[in-house]
Parts: sequence; C-alpha cells; structure tokens
Amino acid sequence: MSTVVVPYRDEDAKRRLEPLAPDGREALARAMLDDVVAACEGAGVSVVIAREGTQGEAVEAALRGVEPGPILIVNADLPCARPRDVLTLLGAVPEGGLALVEAADGTTNALALAAPSLFAQLYGPGSAARFRARAARLGVPSATATIPNLADDVDTLSDLERLSDAGRLGECTAAALEQLRAGLAR
Repeated sequence: MSTVVVPYRDEDAKRRLEPLAPDGREALARAMLDDVVAACEGAGVSVVIAREGTQGEAVEAALRGVEPGPILIVNADLPCARPRDVLTLLGAVPEGGLALVEAADGTTNALALAAPSLFAQLYGPGSAARFRARAARLGVPSATATIPNLADDVDTLSDLERLSDAGRLGECTAAALEQLRAGLAR
C-alpha cells in the first residue's frame, strides 16, 4: 500500500488568511486538512499527518517511519483534492523517480516519490525547479503532473473565495467557510 504524508502546522496555521481571527484561520486550515485526508483515504492509501517542525522537517521525520515503496506528499492546503487526483499523482511517478505538482507561484504542492530517499528539504519559493534539479543530479527521471485540484492551493482569502465561487471546495472546507461567513454577517 502506498503512503501519503500530509505536512500540517497546528500552530499559526495559514497566517496569510488574515484578516481572519486565529480561531477562524485554524478552523479553515483544519477543514482543508480534513478534505485532503478524505481524498487520500478515498484513494485507498495510508495517511500520515506530519506535524513536527518546518514543512521539510515534518516530511523528513514522517518518511523515516513509512514502508518502502511509492510515497506521496500532499500539502494540507489543497481543499479541492479528490481521490482521483491522488491516484493520478501516484500514477505519474516515473519508475525510480519523482513526479510533482507545481503551484502557480513555482512552489511544490504535491510530490510522488518512488522511494523516500528521493526527498530533500527544498520547499519555499521556486521549490518545484529545485525538486526537478535534484532529480537530475540524482540521475532519476522526473515528471511534472498537471492536476488542477492539486495545483490550486489556498494561501489567501482571495484564493479561498475563488475556489468557493467555482464550486470546487471540498465538503469540510466549504462548510467551514460558510460558518465563518455566517459569523461575519452577524
């Protein structure tokens, strides 16, 4: 069975979702995580939530405890994720290599690795290019997967509203957003 590692920060979750209060940001972050986990579980893969340290540190720590074989790393701020997206990413991994889903800003929203040893802490601006360069340095194939539901992450309230207006949010995130809207309307 494949494993999906989902990095998630409990404290200070989604700080860029200001001007929401911390409890509102936390509720939305948790709802997005729940949607990502539901998509992964719906795809029939084992899920490990990585919470310790930075995103890269959390993933690295989680990878030490997973079974050998294909590993997916899917960020927790992808509320449009569906089981078919997770399966598509898993199928995109070239033999012995890695596949990634790049966000519009050049960061990496999701990775699929043939083996945990292919991971390195490369997150941040321009990380997709760094992951591809790492694959080239290691002499393994890499692929960029075009999976819109995994490419559309939520960094700001406008991202969340855009995805909501398009009717693409997962059930948990849509419900959390509605609760926030109801609270703001009072």
